Amino acid sequence: MIDLHTHTDESDGSYSPAQLVQAAVEMGLEALGICDHDTFAGYDKATPVAQAAGLQLVCGIEVSTRLRRESNTRGKSVHLLGYFLHGPPSAEFCAWLEEMQRRRRERNAQMAARLAALGVDVSLEEVEALGRSVAGRPHFARLLLRKGYVTTIQKAFDVYLGESGRAYVERREPDLAEGIRRIAAAGGLPSLAHPLRLGKHAANLMDRLVGQMHELGLKGIEAYSSEHDPADVQRFLSIAKHFDLALTGGSDFHGEGKPGVCLGTGKNGNLSLPRSLLDELRVRSDSWR
Repeated sequence: MIDLHTHTDESDGSYSPAQLVQAAVEMGLEALGICDHDTFAGYDKATPVAQAAGLQLVCGIEVSTRLRRESNTRGKSVHLLGYFLHGPPSAEFCAWLEEMQRRRRERNAQMAARLAALGVDVSLEEVEALGRSVAGRPHFARLLLRKGYVTTIQKAFDVYLGESGRAYVERREPDLAEGIRRIAAAGGLPSLAHPLRLGKHAANLMDRLVGQMHELGLKGIEAYSSEHDPADVQRFLSIAKHFDLALTGGSDFHGEGKPGVCLGTGKNGNLSLPRSLLDELRVRSDSWR
């Protein structure tokens, strides 16, 4: 069994890289993909631990992008996974990630200022200490909960941090086309993360959306996800076949951030991904190089 989509506390997960590797080993995973947001710090720290434990580690990244139909529109949020199956990402790609991190820091400072104006005592320094390499809204939410401003993480987003929240600040995100191009140019395989988040669209609309992404260079789709029921899986398997997309899959494990999602097995045991999925992914990636 494998899990190709997990997060460490170097972005918005709660497990340290070493703890995540240990948990994967204890449950008998054959391969583990770390896909932190905008950083490889978790993967880098996990690598020597995984090597010592005999666990195969897969280098990944998750990047937030926007699918815009016109240059002046906000566009639909699309999360991209990038898998680097044959070598480390390029220096140019890492420099681009640093720019993404800079944008996150600017947004965090603005949100902290808005919270202060509302009388909410959550400082940027506290958020960055909690977020380590990449801090963001989940870390604001944890602090709001810890300090008693809200009773649940969801309440933090509903009242303060969500798109209609009182302290929300939009982050400048790259276009989907740029994200796909950057991952591919760096030697990675770009895959659509948790596609159900595009919305419960009619089949023809979902086909058009994924088709548009395929035209931009998308190479894979996360057909297997904690968020997918059996009907969803079959739907995305069909879409993958239609557009000749590689299959990826994983739990999107965050630890305490998503308490209902378990490493390897997803939500209520809805995942059990065989090693052959990774083997096939490598074969498909080889054919595109």
